[in-house]
Amino acid sequence: MSTTAEKLLTTWSRVVATRRETADTVTLTVESDQPFQPGQFDMLTAFGIGESPVSHSGHPRIDGVHEHTIRDVGAVTKALTALQPGGTIGVRGPYGRGWPMADLVGNNIVVIAGGIGLAPLRPVMLALESDPGSYGRAVLLAGARTPSDIPFASDLARWDASSAIDAFVTVDQADEKWEGPVGVVTRSLRPAQVDPGSIALMCGPEIMTRFAAADLLALGLSPDRIFVSLERNMECGVGLCGHCQLGSLFVCWQGPVVPWTVAADLVRVPEL
Repeated sequence: MSTTAEKLLTTWSRVVATRRETADTVTLTVESDQPFQPGQFDMLTAFGIGESPVSHSGHPRIDGVHEHTIRDVGAVTKALTALQPGGTIGVRGPYGRGWPMADLVGNNIVVIAGGIGLAPLRPVMLALESDPGSYGRAVLLAGARTPSDIPFASDLARWDASSAIDAFVTVDQADEKWEGPVGVVTRSLRPAQVDPGSIALMCGPEIMTRFAAADLLALGLSPDRIFVSLERNMECGVGLCGHCQLGSLFVCWQGPVVPWTVAADLVRVPEL
């Protein structure tokens, strides 16, 4: 078992590839042999600037590399998204509790993602895609502000064409080329004909998760079969600093993935 000091150790790794997802979002492929579970995150360091929590966004069974999808929203993430192949990045982790992958086996699944919230759910989708026989019907509902803000466009196109995944993509504001639905992502729930016995996984803005959970409950899903990934300001990753405390919950190690039975009362209070 790792000690706390070992869990806080940063390893310097090489960036082997980059891929631009949107104007402000980049996926980094980083050398690593450290196993992780979908839904967990790493603390990524830009040398001389600082570190930031970033979820894993790649397939958990690909050896030798990890993928992290980063949106440029501050000094650290700006430096991380500017890295090029051959560059050096600090990595410590993985941290936190991930998605309930074992519970998904044999069940119908609905995945709801808002914007960059698709990144922590992408490992789930890749796992479903690579082994569709182990799961029931999979439904993906993904939303973004505009068509240009949709991440993982090639993945979404492939999943949309897959017989194993029913993908619904919507935007808040269309452009002249957009031919898909317009509106909040939860509007796709009824057209998707979600099975009330499904297990639901959600990640996105808290207001989206609150409305999505209410709609899922109205469709008959049990709250203990709805899971959400929470986002808070995480500094240590191991529950020492308290920056990520949400009520009595330390998001970095008791989350970020929690059942709705835990999250409901916490996200109901604005700015808690």
